[in-house]
Amino acid sequence: MSLVSDSALRRALARARDGKALDVTEVTVLLHARGERLDALLEHASRVRDAGLRAVGREGIITYSRKVFIPLTRLCRDRCGYCTFATAPHKLPAPFLSPDEVLEIARQGAAMGCKEALFTLGDRPEDRWHQARSWLDAHGYDDTLSYVRAMAIRVLEETGLLPHLNPGVLTWRDLQRLKPVAPSMGMMLETTSRRLFEEKGEAHYGSPDKDPAVRLRVLEDAGRTNVPFTTGILIGIGETVEDRAESIFAIRRVAREYGGIQEVIVQNFRAKPDTAMRGLPDASLEELAATIAVARLVLGPRVRIQAPPNLVDSEYALMIRAGIDDWGGVSPLTPDHVNPERPWPQISLLEERTAESGFQLRERLTIYPEYVLAGEPWLDPRLFAHVAALADPVTGLARPDAELRGLPWQEPDGGFASAGRVDLHVEVDTSGRTHDRRDDFDHVYGDWTALRDRLTPASSTPTPSPTAPSDGVAAGGVAAGGASDGASLTGAGAASAGTAEPGATGSAASASPGAGSVGVASLTGVGAVGGGTPGEVRRALRRAAADPGGLSDAEAVALLAAEGEALDELAAIADDLRRQAVGDEVTYVVNRNINFTNVCYTGCRFCAFAQRRTDADAYTLSLDQVADRAQEAWDAGATEVCMQGGIHPDLPGTAYFDLAKAVKERTPGMHVHAFSPMEVINGASRTDMSIQAWLEAAKEAGVDSLPGTAAEILDDDVRWVLTKGKLPAKEWVEVITTAHKVGIPTTSTMMYGHVDNHLHWVRHIKLIRSLQERTGGFSEFVLLPFVHTSAPIYLAGIARPGPTAQENRAVHALARILLHGAIKNIQCSWVKLRDDLCRQVLQGGVNDLGGTLMEETISRMAGSENGSYKTISELREMVEVTGRPVRQRTTEYGVPTGERLAASEASDGVCKSVRRVLPMA
Repeated sequence: MSLVSDSALRRALARARDGKALDVTEVTVLLHARGERLDALLEHASRVRDAGLRAVGREGIITYSRKVFIPLTRLCRDRCGYCTFATAPHKLPAPFLSPDEVLEIARQGAAMGCKEALFTLGDRPEDRWHQARSWLDAHGYDDTLSYVRAMAIRVLEETGLLPHLNPGVLTWRDLQRLKPVAPSMGMMLETTSRRLFEEKGEAHYGSPDKDPAVRLRVLEDAGRTNVPFTTGILIGIGETVEDRAESIFAIRRVAREYGGIQEVIVQNFRAKPDTAMRGLPDASLEELAATIAVARLVLGPRVRIQAPPNLVDSEYALMIRAGIDDWGGVSPLTPDHVNPERPWPQISLLEERTAESGFQLRERLTIYPEYVLAGEPWLDPRLFAHVAALADPVTGLARPDAELRGLPWQEPDGGFASAGRVDLHVEVDTSGRTHDRRDDFDHVYGDWTALRDRLTPASSTPTPSPTAPSDGVAAGGVAAGGASDGASLTGAGAASAGTAEPGATGSAASASPGAGSVGVASLTGVGAVGGGTPGEVRRALRRAAADPGGLSDAEAVALLAAEGEALDELAAIADDLRRQAVGDEVTYVVNRNINFTNVCYTGCRFCAFAQRRTDADAYTLSLDQVADRAQEAWDAGATEVCMQGGIHPDLPGTAYFDLAKAVKERTPGMHVHAFSPMEVINGASRTDMSIQAWLEAAKEAGVDSLPGTAAEILDDDVRWVLTKGKLPAKEWVEVITTAHKVGIPTTSTMMYGHVDNHLHWVRHIKLIRSLQERTGGFSEFVLLPFVHTSAPIYLAGIARPGPTAQENRAVHALARILLHGAIKNIQCSWVKLRDDLCRQVLQGGVNDLGGTLMEETISRMAGSENGSYKTISELREMVEVTGRPVRQRTTEYGVPTGERLAASEASDGVCKSVRRVLPMA
């Protein structure tokens, strides 16, 4: 450990004493405190800890969890230099514990009053060991996580213990699968040091899951998924003091932005025989105390900090002085399988040692009290009863008199009970929404201040080179290529302390669009990356006319800056291509939107539609109400219903099948255009089905096509500013391409004009084209300008107020040009554009107006002023100025039957129940 000057240490201690924000350099200095300086540091840390406990009503209380340790498998695909837990198949009686063995451990723990079942296992052993793969196949499990999920349910149902899952690196989708079966999960960050991962002979070399970028992405995805998550750092494994400081700051960034870090463990390395690092000295307990203290100062009073009591020898008082408020899980039954040479202290001894420092030891559950009391969205409804059986309803701590008994774990029964403001689809045009924002605005979307910290000043936004080649598309469907053009995120996935960017792709990580990522616009940015000089625009126009598919990114970006005559020329080029592709007809479909619920906790920051179940504007439709609305639409001549809704925590994954069946049973001839990729992922995760299997079941239930919504901008840097918890770009791509594979066509969309820039638009459209060239499954491309008025991200002062009229004209034209020869139909959204802008884009490449809709609640809740339906007469009037013919179409762009045309003509394309009553003159 390098030395620091005494004056630097005094200055850093003075700032800590005064409660001032510390930077990485100051924290690195404080990590060197020893002797009297360490005593002062511990005093400052204790004061912060005590303030945090007072704030939550637990003054003088240190917690622990009574647990059993279930080592589900000791096989692992990683090769960490200090680990004795992972082993080889020939050293084990079987690759996995059997269900009977799991339940026997859990039952014994329950008999001894344990309430937590800690599932610990190696990372994806089937990827390395054929014995693990064979065992899973023989027992009917797709992968290790499927077995984890099944065993967690068995433990809940047969013992009442609450599972805490430590299965290693998890993807965003893995977290979706496991959240319904476990109140909490965890994974140690360990360190952000890339040296330990990349250099041969270091602790994490040869271990793909120890990539700091991958592990940071797991912490972020857990926060996005609202999973109470345990993490921590491991000291003494070869990292530098600076690495320790940066690791703590990395955890703080995630904790601030998402609020899901329930606990941070500061653990000291203990050398073990028969490991590559057996000769390294243990981290000293003074080092551990100093690290705990600076973690407390950096993380603040609200984060719970733990030191494992079996690794601190007899220095319990020192760790309490350093600022811990939790001892972690302690088992009266099972050993610490990760540190088998270090037995747990007796709980009575731990209680005595804690009391000697003036604190009371209290038992908690695996999910921390703050999250127990908060409930949704942190706790899945399927676990409410299991947690409530063990938790004190006032404190959220474990009830001393709780009776351990198994309770059924099951999906809700699938019944749809009508609830809330079910007439919102009509009232949104009359009385409007009750409030301009949700009551939980300040925290449901994450921390707004931390979100602002992600964004780069506009002055740092460079322009892509005019000669830059167009990026290709990787096999996974996300952008690939060289160095990033355009703006970047100061902290988009990177720790504020300068740690590695966790957007890097990894075999087990949720991938970002990778090296093609271009970052986001600034708080004050105009959305464009650079722009185009008049000369660049003219050259790009010539290229567009001669070779539409050959436009580079820079040329396309230049076209988005076209104004005046240049913009008119761009529109004319696009309109010529439109004429070549589809002729002069302007099409529309008679359809009805049915948004079956707006209850949602995903945390999309652009969405003003989503509500908590207790909010005044929240509602859920019954299946009969959905079917009734479909019948009304059919009677009015509709050929399509478009069904989408919030990610309601109560709805089972099979609810979507019930919705499709309800519509088909009532109106067999209706085309069911339903369920966004986010809803598909939700359904598949809750049923533990593969995406393909779920889509095949949806098709069998009556789903005819999917809306390609939830795309927004297919760049994760943008997506993680726009939304807290929506699916990553690569998951959207997988759902869409799988739908095309099983014969379900989809639309494609882009929502633009918020925190994005023009280069994002270009790359998004090019990605859509590349997917179409692979699958041929897109029927149309729909441009959706951001509606800002009631959008949370705009109310928070982060997004701009939507695209300009010039940008709207330019991007519709550019979409036609870039997609020429791939997607024939370009649709504008009359809901989001004024009628005059619709007329303008119709003369600039657009051939389709979408549908009559009958009820459009989502954009109206966001503040769109263009109404919630258009009659056929109104659509025809909109097109009349262009002189082009207008034709009603089906979803597949075919011709409706004569009976459908007659019915829609009689109703003017809108059912009576939603029509506004005009006041008498």
